[in-house]
Amino acid sequence: MPPLRSTLTFLLWLAVGLLMRGEPAAVRVVSQTVGTDELLLALAEPSQIAALSHLSRESVYSAVADEARNYPQLSLNCDLEGALKFSPTLILCANYSRAELVTQARRAGLKVIVFENYRTMEDAYGNLRLLARELGPTAVAKAERIIADCERRIVDLRKRLEGVKPLRVIAPSTYGIIPGDDSTFQDICDHASAENLAASLGKLHGHAAPPNEQMLTWPVDRVVLSGDNAEKALAVFRTIPPYQFMPAVKEGRVALLKHYQLSCVSHHRVEGYEQLARALYPERFP
Repeated sequence: MPPLRSTLTFLLWLAVGLLMRGEPAAVRVVSQTVGTDELLLALAEPSQIAALSHLSRESVYSAVADEARNYPQLSLNCDLEGALKFSPTLILCANYSRAELVTQARRAGLKVIVFENYRTMEDAYGNLRLLARELGPTAVAKAERIIADCERRIVDLRKRLEGVKPLRVIAPSTYGIIPGDDSTFQDICDHASAENLAASLGKLHGHAAPPNEQMLTWPVDRVVLSGDNAEKALAVFRTIPPYQFMPAVKEGRVALLKHYQLSCVSHHRVEGYEQLARALYPERFP
């Protein structure tokens, strides 16, 4: 048999053998959202990361902005053509991603995972496990280690906060909405022993328009804001009704979170639990 033909035959049989053994094909992943960036960076091997979202390097939105700088990034308003230049085999989206991108990617024969649930830590665990199964056994093991670490931190936090009287809080925004129940902020409050007044008194669901007049009667202990400096974070709310009339705002009673923590939808939300608990109950963290 000629050498070239012999080599080709060997390679063919090798490929067949690998397929029969179930060897996984190389996975190349494009992440379209910040939340999926955080999942992917936690689980994937560097070679599996084709590109991250256009906000991946923005610390205001991302818990892993510094790490994300090591990888390619999608452009703003990236379409399918822009994603395809990274040669992905898998695209990660959320249910708020542009529907046409998801549809077009599937029509092109690409696998797309659309993450639907991200309100709670249990949702985050489910998302970790879902992605890990696509990435392979190493990722599956990583996911379980991450989940175990989060659970350990949550148990420690629960012990530290045992017996505290929950402080009453709100998380105002400049967008004319405020988070009630079934929100990432409610999840943070549940784990940091805080009472979200927008849920308990306002009966608000998700992110809703604030009941401005009613809010003036709420007994707010702390205003939860994001930023590095309480006075800077408060400044705008001292000019916006009804917040400007609230004693907590006037007196500067603020609990600060990092920018990304209020909207974090991945397992990194545990950092927000700890941050808010420390801000509200510093005596429990000697």
